[in-house]
Amino acid sequence: MAIYNNPIKTCLSAEVHHMVCRLGLIELNSPELEHIVTVSGEICWEAITYYLRTRDTEEHDLDYVESVRLLGPVCKTVHVHLLSLNTQQFNNQYGLWFKWTNNTELFVEAFEAIRNSQYTAVPLSMMKLTACLERALGDVFLTVGKECPFLLRDLLASQELAAIFGQNVMNVLRVFLGSPQSLNLRNILWHGFAAPPEIPPMYISMLLILTAGLGQKLKDVLACRNLSLLHRPYFKLTQLKELAVFPDINEEAIAAAEAIIEKSDFVVEIMLPYWKDALAAYKDQRYADCTILLLPQLEMGLRKFFTIVNNCPNRLLTAESTTLYTTFDEILAKYLDNGVINHLPTALGNPIMEILWDLLNHQEGPRLRDHLSHGEIDLKLFPREMASHLVALAVVLLHHCHRGANGISMESECLKTIVCSTHSYCSRFHPVGKLKQQLRCCLESLQKWGEMPRPTLEQALDRPGSDYSGPTTQTVHQSLMEGLVSALINRLQVVYDEDFDPLHYLLAEKQLRLVAKLLTNRICTLYCPRVVLEVVSLLRKIASQCLTVSQQIMHGVVSRHQQWLSKSLRSRQRQNYLRMLGSIQYLHHIFSLLTLLVTVELLNAQTMKDEVSSEYHCYLKFLKSVLQYTENMVTYTSPDKNKWNESWDLTEKMLLKVKNFYNKWYNITIDCAT
Repeated sequence: MAIYNNPIKTCLSAEVHHMVCRLGLIELNSPELEHIVTVSGEICWEAITYYLRTRDTEEHDLDYVESVRLLGPVCKTVHVHLLSLNTQQFNNQYGLWFKWTNNTELFVEAFEAIRNSQYTAVPLSMMKLTACLERALGDVFLTVGKECPFLLRDLLASQELAAIFGQNVMNVLRVFLGSPQSLNLRNILWHGFAAPPEIPPMYISMLLILTAGLGQKLKDVLACRNLSLLHRPYFKLTQLKELAVFPDINEEAIAAAEAIIEKSDFVVEIMLPYWKDALAAYKDQRYADCTILLLPQLEMGLRKFFTIVNNCPNRLLTAESTTLYTTFDEILAKYLDNGVINHLPTALGNPIMEILWDLLNHQEGPRLRDHLSHGEIDLKLFPREMASHLVALAVVLLHHCHRGANGISMESECLKTIVCSTHSYCSRFHPVGKLKQQLRCCLESLQKWGEMPRPTLEQALDRPGSDYSGPTTQTVHQSLMEGLVSALINRLQVVYDEDFDPLHYLLAEKQLRLVAKLLTNRICTLYCPRVVLEVVSLLRKIASQCLTVSQQIMHGVVSRHQQWLSKSLRSRQRQNYLRMLGSIQYLHHIFSLLTLLVTVELLNAQTMKDEVSSEYHCYLKFLKSVLQYTENMVTYTSPDKNKWNESWDLTEKMLLKVKNFYNKWYNITIDCAT
C-alpha cells in the first residue's frame, strides 16, 4: 500500500503549480490603469484582449501559457487599483454592473476578501464567484440558446456567448476558467487541489473587473437586440428529511471534530486551514460557507485514501491536460480507469459509500457538489440541516481513515453516536431506495382504508332503489387469490431466510404487515446491474399507480359520503357510490396483494445477473402487463369515470395473468375455480 511518509507540500502537479502560482507573477512592465479601466469605471476590453496569444495552428487555439504570462501584469494593475478602494467606493463604481449576475452582494463580498487576512478568504470567495458567474453566463446563454451546457468550459467555448460578448472576450475568460491547460481556477479549487496560499488574490480582482465588464457589454447587447435577461429559479434542497441519518451537529460535536482533524490521516496537512475555517463557519451559522469549504476537502481526503488503498500515489495531484483528474466520479466508481477493481468501496464499507452516493451522485438526491459548484443554490437560504449532515459525514470519514498510533479514541459519546449512526444506513436516493419509500407510502395509504366513512347497511337500504352489493366474482376469485399469496410466499422464501406460512397471510392486513417487515431489510444498492435497474424502474411505476388508485378511492369515498349525508346524490350517482362501497374490501385485498408482489419482486431482483435472456424479456413483459392493469385502474377509479363493474372484469384478467406467469416460469401450481 502506498503511504505518504513525507509531508505533502502541494497537491498541484509541477506544470499546474507553475501556471497558477508563478507564471502570472513574473515581473513584467505593468500597463497603466487608465488603459484598463477608465476614470468613469468603463472596462477597456481591447486593452485586455491585446495580451491574448494564440498558437500558430488555429486562430482560436489559445496559447494559455503565454496568455497567462502576459495577462499577469494586467491582473496586478487591477489588483492594486481595487486595493485602493473601500467597499463603498467599489460599490459606487462597479456595483451597478454586477446586477446581471443576480447576486451583487456576493461580488462585493469577494472584493472585501482580497484584503481579508483570513487564510481561506480568497479561495472561498473564488469558489463562490466562479459558481455565480457560471450560473449568470448560463442565463445569458439562454437568451439566444436552448440547452445550456453543463460544463463551464463548454459554456465559455459556446458560439452563443461568443455572439453576445465577442470571441476575444470569451477567450479572456477561458484563460482563467475554461480549460485544464489554463489557470483553471474553478476546478482546482472545487475539486480540492489548491491549498489556501496557492491562489494569488490578484486573480479575484481580475475576475471582478471582468464580470463588471461583461455587465457593461451585456447592457448594450440586450438593448440593441431587444432581449430580456431572465434568471432561472434556484435548485431547492428538499431532501433534508430523507438525509436525516446523523444526529444534529451541536457544540459538543463541533468540539469533537476540532479535536480530531489534526489527528486523522484523512486530512492533508496543507489543507488544515480549510477544515478549521469550515467548522468556524458552522459555529458562526454561515452554513453555505461551511459547506463550500468542506466539500472539496472531503474530495481531497477521499482522493488521498483512494490512492493509498489502490497503490497509485500519482493520482493525488492535479492532472495535466492529457489526463483526467481524480475526482469524486473516479473515486466512487467500481473500477479504476485501467479496469482494475477499485478497493475504496471495500475499505470504506457499503453504508459510508451509500451515504456518499446519496449526497453526491444519485439523480434524485441533492447532488450537492454539482448544484453548489454550478451556482444553482441560493447561498443566502442554505439550510443548516445540510451543513450539519456534511459535518457529521466529515467526522465519520476523519474517524474511519486513521492508522497505527494515530488512532482516534471513541471516548467521546457524541463522536461514538455520530460514527455508529452510519452502520445501518441504506440508500435513500438510489432507485431501490426510492421504490422502498414508494412502497411505504402505499402501505400507509392502504392501512387508512378502514378509516373511510361509509353508511351502514340500514342507512343504505333506507334509500329508495339502493343496492349495497359487491362484485359477484368476489367469492370466485377467493381461491385464486389464496393461490397467488402462496406463490408470492414461495417466491419470497427463495431470497429470504425465514419460513412463512402462506395461510397466515391471506388477509390484506397481514400482507401489509409483511410488506412493512420486508422493507426493513437492507438492500445493497452499490453498482446495481442494468437489468436490476430496469426491473426496479417498472416496479416503481407500478407502485406509483397503486398509490394513485388508493388515494383516488379514499378521496372518492369521503367526497361521496358527504354528498350522501347531504342527500345531494342523484339516483345514478347513489347506485355508483354503493357499487364503490361494495368493491372496497375486494380492491383493498387486490392492491394489498399487488404491494406485496412489488416488494417480493424487488427482493428477488437483487439476485439477477447482468445478462439479458429470453426469460428476462418474458419477465419484463409480465411486469409491463401488471403496470398496464394499474394504469387502467387509475382511469377506472378516477372521479370522472367510476367504472366499478369494468374494474372487476379487468382485475379478473390481471389475476389470471399473474397466475399463468407464476405457473409457467416458477413451476408454482395455483389451483383455483375459475
